[in-house]
Amino acid sequence: MATPLLIFPFNGNALEALDALGSEYELIGFIDDTPEKQGPSGHGHGVFSRAALRLWPTVKVLAVPGSAVSFGQRRALIESLDIEPERYATVIHPAARVSRFARVGRNTLVLAGVVITSNAVIGDHVCVLPNSVVHHDSHVGSWSLIGSNVTVAGHTRVGENCYIGSGSSIKDGLTLGDRTLVGLGSTVIRDTPADSRLAGCPARQL
Repeated sequence: MATPLLIFPFNGNALEALDALGSEYELIGFIDDTPEKQGPSGHGHGVFSRAALRLWPTVKVLAVPGSAVSFGQRRALIESLDIEPERYATVIHPAARVSRFARVGRNTLVLAGVVITSNAVIGDHVCVLPNSVVHHDSHVGSWSLIGSNVTVAGHTRVGENCYIGSGSSIKDGLTLGDRTLVGLGSTVIRDTPADSRLAGCPARQL
C-alpha cells in the first residue's frame, strides 16, 4: 500500500517530485503559504494551507523549497513547519541509481538519472536534480540544492545550505564552505570559504 504524502511548497521542485513518487507514495496534495496558489492546482491535486499538517497529522511530508535566489532561507523555512523528523519522507526516483553503500538522509529528493556511488553521503533536506552524479567518498551537506547535470567528484565535501547550479563540475578533493553558491555551468577547482559566490570556468569569486 502506498504511503500518503504532502509536498511543500507548490513550486518547480514539487512538480518535478511528482514523477519520482512511483508506487511508494500517494500524493494527498501540496502545501503552500501563498493564498493565491491555494485551491485546485491543475495537476489533479489540491493546494492547501499549513492547516493540512494538522488535518492529516500522520501523513509524510516532503519539503523542497528553494532556488538560486532563495536557497539561503531553506533551513528556516523547512524548520518553520515544526513537524517531527520522522514525518519527513525521502523520495528517490525509480530511474535514479543509488549505491547500496551510499547514505541518503531524510527529506531528500533524488530525481531521475541521478547516480550516487559507493560510500557517498547525502545529508538531510537535500534536493538532487536530474542527471547529476555524486562520486565516492563525497559528502553533500544538509539543506543543500544540487542542480541538474552536476558532477561532484570523489573526496569532495559540499557544505551545508549550498546551491550548486546546473551543469557545474566540482573537482575531486575540494571543500566548499557552508552557504556557497556556484553559478550555472561553473567549474570549481579550488576550495572555497563559507558564504562564497562563484561562477565561471574556472570558477572565481563574484
